[in-house]
Amino acid sequence: MDARLLDILVCPACKGNLEYVKSASELVCKPCKLAYPIRDDIPVMLVDEARQLGATETQGA
Repeated sequence: MDARLLDILVCPACKGNLEYVKSASELVCKPCKLAYPIRDDIPVMLVDEARQLGATETQGA
């Protein structure tokens, strides 16, 4: 993921910062508990396409 792109992307739901999780190929918004997928190196920044983070995924946050 390009660091410059990561600097300008925000969560579409809350406009908060996103964390890149390389192993899952996702951008995570901890306040919203949403993970946005990255497909073919393109972030899919649609709330409808995001998955809810599970309780175990948010405990370390």
